[in-house]
Amino acid sequence: MSLTSFLTFLLIGAVAGWLTGLLTKGRGFGLLGNIIVGVIGAFLANFVFGLLGIGAYSLIGRLIFALLGSIGFVWLLRFIKK
Repeated sequence: MSLTSFLTFLLIGAVAGWLTGLLTKGRGFGLLGNIIVGVIGAFLANFVFGLLGIGAYSLIGRLIFALLGSIGFVWLLRFIKK
């Protein structure tokens, strides 16, 4: 993985985390927490969708995958917290 693709991955994860903080009910995790959740969600989404043989190659597609992953990760965190 090149430095450019790694930085793009982090940026997409950060935007996805920010959007997840806006879309999910509740206080969120703060700006830094939302960015971390987005990056973890982007990683999880790439892993899970990769196992399913589904890939996203455009910026919008990767952002949607990261958003889905971060929403799933927030749901998982809230499920564990209860």
